Amino acid sequence: MSLIERAVDKLAAAPADAGSLPERAMALAKAQAAKAAEAKPSDSSAPVVAAGARLAPPPVTAPASTPSQSPAAAPSAAPALAPTSTPRADAPSEARVGLRSTAAPGIARKQSRIHIEALRARGFVTPDGAPSEIGQQFRMIKRPLLVNAFGSGSAPAVKNGRRVMVTSAFAGEGKSFCAINLAMSIAAERDTHVLLVDADVARPSLPRELGFESSRGLMDWLTDTTLDIGELVQPTNVDKLSILTAGRHHEQATEFLASESMGLLLNHLSDRYDDRIIIFDTPPLLITTEARVLAAYMGQIVMVVEAGNTSREAVKDALASIGSPEVVGMVLNKSRESRAVGYQGYGYAAS
Repeated sequence: MSLIERAVDKLAAAPADAGSLPERAMALAKAQAAKAAEAKPSDSSAPVVAAGARLAPPPVTAPASTPSQSPAAAPSAAPALAPTSTPRADAPSEARVGLRSTAAPGIARKQSRIHIEALRARGFVTPDGAPSEIGQQFRMIKRPLLVNAFGSGSAPAVKNGRRVMVTSAFAGEGKSFCAINLAMSIAAERDTHVLLVDADVARPSLPRELGFESSRGLMDWLTDTTLDIGELVQPTNVDKLSILTAGRHHEQATEFLASESMGLLLNHLSDRYDDRIIIFDTPPLLITTEARVLAAYMGQIVMVVEAGNTSREAVKDALASIGSPEVVGMVLNKSRESRAVGYQGYGYAAS
């Protein structure tokens, strides 16, 4: 038996009057530490219990909470040894980081990655700015929208002009295609950001078209206004473009879109994202009622018309259903003829 081992045994067997309990506990703890230092490396991780000292818990990478100490573990008069595994107050732990990412603003959120190459292969506008006919067409389409949204020279901005609704009379006319291309084109501007909102809550298409998974979005906020809208708006890998998906399906979607909550949401979006155009991809006007409800909140409406398929009467009925917003533009989609108002494939005219 070494001298240190014999000293430890002697100290443990000392009578109670051989020093106060705190002094004995501290002396015993020091002797135990010295004894542990002489132990083999394989025994160094084993916890040592000293008389009058609490057992230090084993190190934990990410404690869910601070371990509670049992009052019966030691006499109340004995000082407890500080657990060596307790992190410093300023030391970042996974638990603290997780809490901050949930509660604190400004923490980077996971991006919704848009499949750029797949979009390019399908004929969409892409953010690389490569010259293309469709890219030039949407430059022409977006220009009056930007002027109406922010004003230009002596021309003042249109009321709610940063809210742009893209719709059509019927399904299949290419409204989502135009909404995505318009958003991509605006995102290519040097000083303008764009928020693309999937407001077609019955048949959402943005996640499918852009190649990312759906998540909480518009309907989730309308059904629970305590949610932070900033946590629902998703950044993307396209600079200056963010997405708000349709979110959960709800049978009373029309009622929620017509409620005061929708107006409150639009005010939140307009105020919080005051540096950007907000584009709403909405349902067809003559098939559902949601788009007619949303039109009342908009400053500009882009009406997509499929060339050679949508009748003039259907276009008139669709326009009549949205009342009288500030600006209504029309995009002639799938056209194969050159027209004076635009380039082959698309035209733009404001009423």
